[in-house]
Amino acid sequence: MSKMKELLHFLDHSPSRFHAVDNLCRALEEAGYRRLSEGAVPELTAGEKYFVTRGGSALLAFRIPRRDFTGFMLSASHSDAPTFRLKENAELTGPDGYVRLNAERYGGMLCAPWLDRPLTVAGRVMVRCGDAIEARLTYVDRDLLMIPNVAIHMNRKANEGFAYDPKTDMVPLMGMDLEQGSFRAIVAQAAGCAPEDILGTDLYLCLRQKGLVWGAEEQFFSAPRLDDLQCAWGCFRGFMAAEDSDSVPLYVLMDNEEIGSHTRQGAGGTFLIDWMNRICDSMGRERLAAVANSFLVSADNAHAVHPNHPEYADPTHRPRMNGGIVIKHGVHYATGGAACAVFSDLCGRVGVPVQHFANRSDLPGGGTLGLITNAHVSLNAVDIGLAQLAMHSCFETAGVRDTEYLVRAMTAFYSASFREENERFILK
Repeated sequence: MSKMKELLHFLDHSPSRFHAVDNLCRALEEAGYRRLSEGAVPELTAGEKYFVTRGGSALLAFRIPRRDFTGFMLSASHSDAPTFRLKENAELTGPDGYVRLNAERYGGMLCAPWLDRPLTVAGRVMVRCGDAIEARLTYVDRDLLMIPNVAIHMNRKANEGFAYDPKTDMVPLMGMDLEQGSFRAIVAQAAGCAPEDILGTDLYLCLRQKGLVWGAEEQFFSAPRLDDLQCAWGCFRGFMAAEDSDSVPLYVLMDNEEIGSHTRQGAGGTFLIDWMNRICDSMGRERLAAVANSFLVSADNAHAVHPNHPEYADPTHRPRMNGGIVIKHGVHYATGGAACAVFSDLCGRVGVPVQHFANRSDLPGGGTLGLITNAHVSLNAVDIGLAQLAMHSCFETAGVRDTEYLVRAMTAFYSASFREENERFILK
Protein backbone atom coordinates (compact mmCIF):
# COMPACT_ATOMS: atom_id res chain seq x y z
CA MET A 1 0.00 0.00 0.00
CA SER A 2 1.39 3.42 -0.97
CA LYS A 3 1.92 6.02 1.73
CA MET A 4 -0.97 8.05 0.28
CA LYS A 5 -3.36 5.10 0.60
CA GLU A 6 -2.05 4.37 4.09
CA LEU A 7 -2.64 7.96 5.16
CA LEU A 8 -6.18 8.00 3.74
CA HIS A 9 -6.91 4.69 5.49
CA PHE A 10 -5.70 6.19 8.78
CA LEU A 11 -7.80 9.32 8.29
CA ASP A 12 -10.91 7.35 7.33
CA HIS A 13 -10.57 5.22 10.47
CA SER A 14 -9.82 8.14 12.82
CA PRO A 15 -13.14 10.00 13.09
CA SER A 16 -12.10 11.44 16.45
CA ARG A 17 -8.88 12.16 18.37
CA PHE A 18 -9.57 9.09 20.52
CA HIS A 19 -9.77 6.85 17.46
CA ALA A 20 -6.55 8.34 16.04
CA VAL A 21 -4.63 7.60 19.24
CA ASP A 22 -6.13 4.12 19.46
CA ASN A 23 -5.06 3.34 15.88
CA LEU A 24 -1.49 4.43 16.59
CA CYS A 25 -1.44 2.42 19.82
CA ARG A 26 -2.46 -0.69 17.91
CA ALA A 27 0.38 -0.13 15.44
CA LEU A 28 2.85 0.25 18.32
CA GLU A 29 1.64 -2.95 20.00
CA GLU A 30 1.95 -4.85 16.73
CA ALA A 31 5.55 -3.59 16.46
CA GLY A 32 6.42 -4.87 19.93
CA TYR A 33 6.15 -1.68 21.97
CA ARG A 34 5.17 -2.19 25.62
CA ARG A 35 2.39 -0.09 27.08
CA LEU A 36 3.17 1.75 30.32
CA SER A 37 0.79 3.13 32.92
CA GLU A 38 1.25 6.62 34.32
CA GLY A 39 0.11 5.31 37.70
CA ALA A 40 3.11 2.97 38.05
CA VAL A 41 6.82 3.72 38.40
CA PRO A 42 8.39 2.70 35.06
CA GLU A 43 11.24 0.22 34.97
CA LEU A 44 12.94 0.99 31.67
CA THR A 45 15.64 -1.02 29.93
CA ALA A 46 18.12 -0.03 27.25
CA GLY A 47 17.20 -1.56 23.91
CA GLU A 48 13.47 -1.68 24.70
CA LYS A 49 10.56 0.36 23.33
CA TYR A 50 7.54 1.78 25.12
CA PHE A 51 4.43 3.93 24.83
CA VAL A 52 1.97 5.60 27.17
CA THR A 53 -1.30 7.53 26.75
CA ARG A 54 -2.97 10.30 28.71
CA GLY A 55 -6.68 11.01 28.63
CA GLY A 56 -7.19 8.64 25.70
CA SER A 57 -6.30 11.45 23.28
CA ALA A 58 -2.56 12.03 23.85
CA LEU A 59 0.20 9.55 23.07
CA LEU A 60 3.93 9.36 23.80
CA ALA A 61 6.19 6.62 22.38
CA PHE A 62 9.92 6.15 22.69
CA ARG A 63 12.86 3.76 22.32
CA ILE A 64 15.94 3.67 24.57
CA PRO A 65 18.98 2.81 22.41
CA ARG A 66 21.50 2.74 25.27
CA ARG A 67 21.75 3.77 28.91
CA ASP A 68 24.09 6.74 28.33
CA PHE A 69 22.04 8.34 25.54
CA THR A 70 22.95 11.93 24.69
CA GLY A 71 19.49 13.50 24.48
CA PHE A 72 16.09 13.30 22.79
CA MET A 73 15.04 13.62 19.16
CA LEU A 74 11.34 14.37 19.35
CA SER A 75 8.39 15.55 17.34
CA ALA A 76 5.10 17.01 18.58
CA SER A 77 1.83 17.19 16.70
CA HIS A 78 -1.81 17.32 17.78
CA SER A 79 -4.75 14.94 17.59
CA ASP A 80 -7.68 17.37 17.72
CA ALA A 81 -9.32 19.37 14.94
CA PRO A 82 -11.91 22.16 14.85
CA THR A 83 -15.39 20.69 15.11
CA PHE A 84 -18.54 20.84 17.22
CA ARG A 85 -18.61 19.27 20.66
CA LEU A 86 -21.90 17.78 21.82
CA LYS A 87 -23.12 18.97 25.19
CA GLU A 88 -23.78 16.39 27.88
CA ASN A 89 -27.57 16.69 27.62
CA ALA A 90 -27.49 16.84 23.85
CA GLU A 91 -31.03 16.16 22.67
CA LEU A 92 -33.17 19.17 21.72
CA THR A 93 -36.88 18.58 21.09
CA GLY A 94 -38.74 21.06 18.88
CA PRO A 95 -39.80 23.20 17.29
CA ASP A 96 -42.59 21.57 15.29
CA GLY A 97 -41.61 17.99 16.05
CA TYR A 98 -37.95 18.32 15.02
CA VAL A 99 -35.30 16.59 17.13
CA ARG A 100 -31.90 18.30 17.07
CA LEU A 101 -28.63 18.09 19.00
CA ASN A 102 -27.16 20.79 21.22
CA ALA A 103 -23.52 21.42 20.27
CA GLU A 104 -20.87 24.08 20.83
CA ARG A 105 -17.97 25.17 18.65
CA TYR A 106 -14.64 23.52 19.40
CA GLY A 107 -11.77 25.58 18.01
CA GLY A 108 -11.85 28.18 15.24
CA MET A 109 -13.57 26.37 12.41
CA LEU A 110 -15.01 27.55 9.11
CA CYS A 111 -18.75 27.14 9.67
CA ALA A 112 -20.09 27.15 6.10
CA PRO A 113 -18.55 23.82 4.96
CA TRP A 114 -20.41 21.94 7.72
CA LEU A 115 -23.80 22.78 6.22
CA ASP A 116 -25.77 20.33 4.07
CA ARG A 117 -23.33 17.44 4.56
CA PRO A 118 -24.04 13.99 6.04
CA LEU A 119 -22.68 13.95 9.58
CA THR A 120 -22.45 11.61 12.55
CA VAL A 121 -20.84 11.57 15.98
CA ALA A 122 -17.61 10.01 17.25
CA GLY A 123 -15.52 10.06 20.40
CA ARG A 124 -15.83 8.08 23.57
CA VAL A 125 -18.31 7.41 26.36
CA MET A 126 -17.66 6.52 29.98
CA VAL A 127 -19.55 3.36 30.91
CA ARG A 128 -20.30 1.80 34.28
CA CYS A 129 -18.75 -1.69 34.43
CA GLY A 130 -19.34 -3.17 37.87
CA ASP A 131 -17.25 -1.20 40.35
CA ALA A 132 -15.27 0.54 37.62
CA ILE A 133 -15.90 3.11 34.89
CA GLU A 134 -14.60 2.18 31.44
CA ALA A 135 -13.86 4.43 28.47
CA ARG A 136 -15.26 3.06 25.20
CA LEU A 137 -14.56 4.35 21.73
CA THR A 138 -17.79 5.27 20.00
CA TYR A 139 -18.63 5.88 16.36
CA VAL A 140 -22.20 5.91 15.06
CA ASP A 141 -21.57 4.37 11.64
CA ARG A 142 -24.50 5.85 9.75
CA ASP A 143 -25.65 9.10 8.16
CA LEU A 144 -27.25 10.38 11.35
CA LEU A 145 -27.24 14.18 11.17
CA MET A 146 -27.24 17.21 8.92
CA ILE A 147 -27.10 20.96 9.48
CA PRO A 148 -29.55 22.37 6.92
CA ASN A 149 -28.98 25.70 5.24
CA VAL A 150 -31.68 28.37 5.16
CA ALA A 151 -33.06 28.81 1.63
CA ILE A 152 -31.86 31.83 -0.32
CA HIS A 153 -35.52 32.98 -0.54
CA MET A 154 -35.54 33.47 3.24
CA ASN A 155 -31.99 34.76 3.66
CA ARG A 156 -31.33 37.02 0.69
CA LYS A 157 -27.95 38.10 2.07
CA ALA A 158 -26.55 34.58 2.40
CA ASN A 159 -24.10 35.18 -0.47
CA GLU A 160 -23.12 38.67 0.66
CA GLY A 161 -21.36 37.76 3.88
CA PHE A 162 -23.12 36.07 6.75
CA ALA A 163 -22.32 35.81 10.46
CA TYR A 164 -23.22 32.34 11.68
CA ASP A 165 -24.87 32.14 15.10
CA PRO A 166 -23.76 28.78 16.56
CA LYS A 167 -26.82 28.43 18.80
CA THR A 168 -29.18 28.95 15.85
CA ASP A 169 -27.51 28.31 12.50
CA MET A 170 -25.21 25.42 13.37
CA VAL A 171 -27.60 23.05 15.17
CA PRO A 172 -27.62 19.53 13.64
CA LEU A 173 -30.95 17.90 12.79
CA MET A 174 -31.42 14.24 13.80
CA GLY A 175 -35.09 13.42 13.19
CA MET A 176 -38.72 14.39 13.39
CA ASP A 177 -41.58 13.03 15.50
CA LEU A 178 -39.39 10.17 16.68
CA GLU A 179 -41.43 7.25 17.93
CA GLN A 180 -38.63 5.14 19.34
CA GLY A 181 -35.15 5.58 20.63
CA SER A 182 -33.23 8.68 21.57
CA PHE A 183 -29.79 10.07 20.93
CA ARG A 184 -28.47 8.44 24.11
CA ALA A 185 -29.93 5.09 23.00
CA ILE A 186 -28.25 5.42 19.59
CA VAL A 187 -24.91 6.19 21.25
CA ALA A 188 -25.34 3.32 23.71
CA GLN A 189 -25.97 0.87 20.87
CA ALA A 190 -22.77 2.03 19.14
CA ALA A 191 -20.85 1.66 22.41
CA GLY A 192 -22.33 -1.76 23.21
CA CYS A 193 -23.91 -0.79 26.51
CA ALA A 194 -27.21 0.17 28.07
CA PRO A 195 -28.18 3.87 27.95
CA GLU A 196 -28.39 4.05 31.73
CA ASP A 197 -24.79 2.83 32.06
CA ILE A 198 -23.39 5.88 30.23
CA LEU A 199 -22.06 8.22 32.93
CA GLY A 200 -20.18 10.75 30.78
CA THR A 201 -19.43 11.57 27.15
CA ASP A 202 -16.73 13.12 24.96
CA LEU A 203 -18.56 13.21 21.63
CA TYR A 204 -17.98 15.38 18.55
CA LEU A 205 -19.56 15.90 15.15
CA CYS A 206 -17.64 14.37 12.26
CA LEU A 207 -18.00 14.30 8.52
CA ARG A 208 -19.10 11.08 6.83
CA GLN A 209 -17.23 11.78 3.59
CA LYS A 210 -14.07 9.75 3.03
CA GLY A 211 -10.75 11.15 1.91
CA LEU A 212 -9.97 11.17 -1.82
CA VAL A 213 -7.26 11.96 -4.36
CA TRP A 214 -8.27 14.35 -7.14
CA GLY A 215 -7.14 16.73 -9.88
CA ALA A 216 -6.18 16.49 -13.56
CA GLU A 217 -2.97 14.67 -12.62
CA GLU A 218 -4.09 13.53 -9.15
CA GLN A 219 -1.79 16.02 -7.41
CA PHE A 220 -4.18 16.85 -4.56
CA PHE A 221 -6.05 15.00 -1.88
CA SER A 222 -8.82 16.12 0.45
CA ALA A 223 -10.05 14.67 3.72
CA PRO A 224 -11.28 15.64 7.16
CA ARG A 225 -8.78 16.50 9.90
CA LEU A 226 -5.67 16.99 7.73
CA ASP A 227 -4.74 19.64 10.28
CA ASP A 228 -3.08 17.98 12.07
CA LEU A 229 -3.41 14.23 11.46
CA GLN A 230 -1.38 14.48 8.24
CA CYS A 231 1.65 15.63 10.25
CA ALA A 232 0.81 13.28 13.13
CA TRP A 233 0.83 10.29 10.78
CA GLY A 234 3.90 11.38 8.79
CA CYS A 235 5.96 11.91 11.95
CA PHE A 236 4.77 8.59 13.33
CA ARG A 237 5.82 6.74 10.18
CA GLY A 238 9.24 8.39 10.37
CA PHE A 239 9.53 7.45 14.04
CA MET A 240 8.68 3.81 13.34
CA ALA A 241 11.06 3.51 10.36
CA ALA A 242 14.09 5.19 11.94
CA GLU A 243 17.31 3.43 12.89
CA ASP A 244 18.83 3.68 16.38
CA SER A 245 21.22 6.50 17.21
CA ASP A 246 22.82 7.92 20.36
CA SER A 247 19.57 9.76 21.19
CA VAL A 248 16.17 8.65 22.43
CA PRO A 249 13.62 8.94 19.60
CA LEU A 250 10.42 10.25 21.18
CA TYR A 251 7.09 10.72 19.42
CA VAL A 252 4.39 12.78 21.13
CA LEU A 253 0.85 13.49 20.00
CA MET A 254 -0.99 16.08 22.09
CA ASP A 255 -4.65 17.05 22.39
CA ASN A 256 -6.51 20.37 22.66
CA GLU A 257 -4.15 22.47 20.51
CA GLU A 258 -7.16 24.04 18.82
CA ILE A 259 -8.42 25.48 22.13
CA GLY A 260 -5.12 26.58 23.64
CA SER A 261 -3.49 23.34 24.86
CA HIS A 262 -4.03 24.11 28.55
CA THR A 263 -5.21 20.66 29.62
CA ARG A 264 -3.53 17.66 31.20
CA GLN A 265 -3.28 16.01 27.78
CA GLY A 266 -2.30 19.21 25.94
CA ALA A 267 1.08 20.80 25.26
CA GLY A 268 0.32 23.29 28.03
CA GLY A 269 0.27 20.39 30.50
CA THR A 270 3.18 18.32 31.77
CA PHE A 271 2.83 15.13 29.70
CA LEU A 272 6.07 15.59 27.77
CA ILE A 273 8.30 16.89 30.55
CA ASP A 274 6.92 14.28 32.98
CA TRP A 275 8.09 11.47 30.72
CA MET A 276 11.39 13.06 29.71
CA ASN A 277 12.14 13.31 33.44
CA ARG A 278 11.02 9.74 34.07
CA ILE A 279 13.20 8.40 31.26
CA CYS A 280 16.24 10.30 32.54
CA ASP A 281 15.62 9.25 36.15
CA SER A 282 15.07 5.61 35.24
CA MET A 283 18.24 5.46 33.12
CA GLY A 284 20.42 7.52 35.49
CA ARG A 285 20.86 10.32 32.96
CA GLU A 286 21.42 13.94 34.06
CA ARG A 287 18.33 15.78 32.86
CA LEU A 288 19.71 19.22 32.02
CA ALA A 289 22.45 17.78 29.81
CA ALA A 290 19.97 15.50 28.06
CA VAL A 291 17.57 18.39 27.38
CA ALA A 292 20.39 20.62 26.12
CA ASN A 293 21.30 17.94 23.58
CA SER A 294 17.73 17.52 22.35
CA PHE A 295 15.85 18.82 19.33
CA LEU A 296 12.09 19.29 18.84
CA VAL A 297 10.20 19.28 15.55
CA SER A 298 6.82 20.90 16.15
CA ALA A 299 4.76 19.63 13.21
CA ASP A 300 1.47 21.38 12.38
CA ASN A 301 0.23 22.12 8.88
CA ALA A 302 0.88 25.42 7.08
CA HIS A 303 -1.05 27.65 4.68
CA ALA A 304 -0.44 27.22 0.96
CA VAL A 305 -0.86 30.19 -1.37
CA HIS A 306 -4.56 30.20 -2.25
CA PRO A 307 -5.30 30.00 -6.00
CA ASN A 308 -8.18 32.49 -5.77
CA HIS A 309 -6.69 34.76 -3.10
CA PRO A 310 -2.91 34.92 -3.53
CA GLU A 311 -2.98 38.38 -1.91
CA TYR A 312 -3.33 36.78 1.56
CA ALA A 313 0.18 35.31 1.35
CA ASP A 314 3.30 37.19 2.41
CA PRO A 315 5.14 38.55 -0.66
CA THR A 316 8.34 36.57 0.00
CA HIS A 317 6.95 33.50 1.78
CA ARG A 318 4.59 31.60 -0.53
CA PRO A 319 4.47 27.83 0.12
CA ARG A 320 3.04 25.57 -2.57
CA MET A 321 1.38 22.20 -2.17
CA ASN A 322 3.73 19.41 -3.30
CA GLY A 323 6.63 21.82 -2.79
CA GLY A 324 8.10 20.11 0.26
CA ILE A 325 8.19 20.69 4.00
CA VAL A 326 7.33 24.21 5.18
CA ILE A 327 9.45 25.83 7.92
CA LYS A 328 7.41 28.44 9.81
CA HIS A 329 8.90 31.76 10.93
CA GLY A 330 7.53 34.57 13.08
CA VAL A 331 6.71 35.69 16.58
CA HIS A 332 4.10 32.93 17.05
CA TYR A 333 6.55 30.13 16.19
CA ALA A 334 9.50 28.58 17.99
CA THR A 335 11.77 28.57 14.92
CA GLY A 336 15.03 30.49 15.25
CA GLY A 337 17.89 30.77 12.80
CA ALA A 338 19.84 27.90 14.35
CA ALA A 339 16.90 25.48 14.35
CA CYS A 340 16.00 26.48 10.79
CA ALA A 341 19.58 25.79 9.68
CA VAL A 342 19.77 22.40 11.41
CA PHE A 343 16.48 21.15 10.00
CA SER A 344 17.11 22.56 6.52
CA ASP A 345 20.49 20.82 6.46
CA LEU A 346 18.87 17.54 7.50
CA CYS A 347 16.27 17.79 4.73
CA GLY A 348 18.95 18.59 2.17
CA ARG A 349 20.86 15.44 3.08
CA VAL A 350 17.89 13.23 2.16
CA GLY A 351 16.65 15.19 -0.86
CA VAL A 352 13.58 16.74 0.75
CA PRO A 353 12.74 20.24 -0.53
CA VAL A 354 12.16 22.98 2.04
CA GLN A 355 9.87 26.01 1.82
CA HIS A 356 9.41 28.92 4.22
CA PHE A 357 6.25 30.46 5.64
CA ALA A 358 5.63 33.75 7.42
CA ASN A 359 2.30 35.45 7.99
CA ARG A 360 1.54 38.57 6.02
CA SER A 361 2.54 41.37 8.39
CA ASP A 362 -1.04 42.58 8.91
CA LEU A 363 -2.52 39.08 9.26
CA PRO A 364 -1.12 37.49 12.44
CA GLY A 365 -1.68 33.76 12.73
CA GLY A 366 -2.17 31.42 15.64
CA GLY A 367 0.53 29.75 17.70
CA THR A 368 1.64 26.13 17.62
CA LEU A 369 2.91 23.45 19.94
CA GLY A 370 6.50 24.66 19.69
CA LEU A 371 6.23 27.75 21.89
CA ILE A 372 3.76 26.12 24.29
CA THR A 373 6.03 23.11 24.78
CA ASN A 374 9.06 25.32 25.35
CA ALA A 375 7.29 26.96 28.28
CA HIS A 376 7.75 23.63 30.10
CA VAL A 377 11.01 22.28 28.70
CA SER A 378 13.66 24.43 27.00
CA LEU A 379 14.48 22.78 23.69
CA ASN A 380 16.03 23.73 20.39
CA ALA A 381 12.86 23.71 18.27
CA VAL A 382 11.68 24.23 14.72
CA ASP A 383 8.05 24.71 13.67
CA ILE A 384 7.19 22.93 10.42
CA GLY A 385 4.14 21.84 8.48
CA LEU A 386 2.84 20.72 5.12
CA ALA A 387 1.16 23.24 2.83
CA GLN A 388 -2.62 22.96 2.63
CA LEU A 389 -5.73 24.83 1.58
CA ALA A 390 -8.96 25.43 3.52
CA MET A 391 -7.36 25.04 6.93
CA HIS A 392 -10.02 24.55 9.64
CA SER A 393 -12.64 23.47 7.13
CA CYS A 394 -14.29 20.12 7.79
CA PHE A 395 -12.78 18.94 4.46
CA GLU A 396 -9.25 20.20 3.79
CA THR A 397 -6.89 19.91 0.81
CA ALA A 398 -3.16 19.16 0.58
CA GLY A 399 -0.54 17.89 -1.87
CA VAL A 400 -0.04 14.18 -2.54
CA ARG A 401 3.77 14.29 -2.61
CA ASP A 402 4.26 16.20 0.63
CA THR A 403 3.38 13.32 2.96
CA GLU A 404 6.20 11.27 1.45
CA TYR A 405 8.58 14.19 1.96
CA LEU A 406 7.63 14.39 5.64
CA VAL A 407 8.08 10.66 6.22
CA ARG A 408 11.49 10.73 4.56
CA ALA A 409 12.67 13.76 6.54
CA MET A 410 11.37 12.44 9.87
CA THR A 411 12.93 9.02 9.30
CA ALA A 412 16.29 10.77 8.91
CA PHE A 413 15.56 13.04 11.87
CA TYR A 414 14.72 10.18 14.22
CA SER A 415 17.80 8.28 13.04
CA ALA A 416 20.08 11.19 14.04
CA SER A 417 21.52 12.68 17.22
CA PHE A 418 21.89 16.36 18.10
CA ARG A 419 24.52 18.17 20.13
CA GLU A 420 25.00 21.84 21.00
CA GLU A 421 28.48 22.98 21.98
CA ASN A 422 28.90 26.71 22.70
CA GLU A 423 26.68 27.89 19.84
CA ARG A 424 27.87 25.15 17.51
CA PHE A 425 25.05 22.85 16.42
CA ILE A 426 25.91 19.31 15.36
CA LEU A 427 23.46 16.84 13.84
CA LYS A 428 24.78 13.43 12.87
